[in-house]
Amino acid sequence: MNVNGKHYRTIWLSEEDENIVQIIDQRHLPHKFIIEDLKTVADFAAAIKDMHVRGAGLIGATAGFGMYIAALNAPDGEAFLPQLATDGERLKATRPTAVNLAWAVDRQLKAIKDVDGGKQAQVRVALETAQAIADEDADFCRRIGEHGLSIIQKISEAKGGETVNILTHCNAGWLAFVDYGSATAPMYAAHEKGIDIHIWVDETRPRNQGARITAWELGQHGVPHTVIADNVGGHLMQHGLVDLVITGTDRTTYTGDVGNKIGTYLKALAAKDNNIPFYTALPSSTFDWVMRDGVKEVPIEQRDGKEVRYIQGLHEGEIKEVLLTPKDSPAANYAFDVTPARLVTGLITERGICDASEKGVLALYPEKMKQEEK
Repeated sequence: MNVNGKHYRTIWLSEEDENIVQIIDQRHLPHKFIIEDLKTVADFAAAIKDMHVRGAGLIGATAGFGMYIAALNAPDGEAFLPQLATDGERLKATRPTAVNLAWAVDRQLKAIKDVDGGKQAQVRVALETAQAIADEDADFCRRIGEHGLSIIQKISEAKGGETVNILTHCNAGWLAFVDYGSATAPMYAAHEKGIDIHIWVDETRPRNQGARITAWELGQHGVPHTVIADNVGGHLMQHGLVDLVITGTDRTTYTGDVGNKIGTYLKALAAKDNNIPFYTALPSSTFDWVMRDGVKEVPIEQRDGKEVRYIQGLHEGEIKEVLLTPKDSPAANYAFDVTPARLVTGLITERGICDASEKGVLALYPEKMKQEEK
């Protein structure tokens, strides 16, 4: 998508040096636009864990390129594959909730192991696989936008062309993927089609990805939006100011339970109580094809309480952190929650829209049905 009128992806291979992968360091947004070079597996692990990059799709793409760099730097000979396995486990441990992370690492390991011809051939395949993961992510998100557009169109027609108010939580935009985004893809598609839309953007404490990142990218693309405090959504729904909720997800079970940024569950409850459709947008790489009960089984990352106790902002041209709580008060920082399938109207995927249920999901992905029967 666009930054100051120029198209960017969120991750790409340096045009000057194929040993360097470049990312947008999202910690500095919206106040500074910084491109960071990643050269080692340690760089990639830090970028994922410390949220230089974030979002299901982008974490997966970053892991894919991280495994390419791991292959470049691994010793030749018998130690090559064991070192890759070690590096893969290091990357997997950085963000345990994001299913795309393990999926991308495992895809790389399989692709590399299946290659004959020594390290040079394996490195080439690792690069091709990393680029394929990134390209697929962008293409899948574009298709999610096409399918999700139909939902917004129907609401717009029912309202006689009046503004369609959409609420979203956290950032499932192009900055959470390689391009287009998941939750935002239908919004961008609707905006480009000339449909009158307005986005309510939850600030999304404690890291404020909505206020900092979603608002920034929507603004860069010219999409009307308003940032709101996290607890405003229910009030807006009660007063007819929300027509639709679309969120992303970091892990969704094949039975339809949605793991997403903390606070998503409360939005789904409010939407259900006010008869407002609640959709989750995701590429197939974000499905967990093993877990059945998301509430019981999805691992919930607990991050440093400092993220709750301190808040970041711009002051006199510098990005600074200030203490928000009493200095001796402890803080808990659960990063995700799980929204049960019964609260989800439907899932928007690259293959179409389905019910948030095992039957609905497997109807779109029948090849997984055979896997379930084994």
